[in-house]
Amino acid sequence: MTTIAELPPGFVDKVLSAQSTFRSVMDAMARPGSVQRIVPMAGTPAAMMRGTAAIALTLFDHDTPIWLDAQLTESSDVVKWLKFHTGAPVVQDCSIASFALISDGATLPALKRFALGSNEYPDRSTTLIVQVDSLAAGRGFELRGPGIDGVATLQAAIRPADLFERLRVNEALFPRGIDVVLVADDAVVAIPRTARVANKGS
Repeated sequence: MTTIAELPPGFVDKVLSAQSTFRSVMDAMARPGSVQRIVPMAGTPAAMMRGTAAIALTLFDHDTPIWLDAQLTESSDVVKWLKFHTGAPVVQDCSIASFALISDGATLPALKRFALGSNEYPDRSTTLIVQVDSLAAGRGFELRGPGIDGVATLQAAIRPADLFERLRVNEALFPRGIDVVLVADDAVVAIPRTARVANKGS
């Protein structure tokens, strides 16, 4: 059993690191498909990437219910670390989660199970944070939409392989929908609900 004293540390400089991480995430959201780096590093539990940990320390608090996939839920260190450093409640019902952390994309639940927001409060939807194998190699994708000058290209090795096909549900839901942040170590890419993604060349 890991004691509190044995848990990996959070940010060394909480304010500056949180500000820097927040800027990286906002830049990623403003420029869908662009790879942003998260510079401030925190200690991380084994199942959590450095970028995921930094985002958690920046965006989670006692008012943001979070849902963890099975792999993360089974890691008592992850649950303890999140509760100790962020105070965010871990919920079992993903439909009430503000954020969902996905360590193994192959087990991603159907998107309709998450909070999709309402027409009055479209921001009350779940943001998915999905850990992926690479944001520098893999299949090629083309993104279009607000914040993109023409077409943005992205290479990524992701699971589930049909993630972007699933996200097409956002077209029918808008202004409701699901925002996604992909994390590969310290690299992040945002796919907001306004972005349209297709396989490169299709």
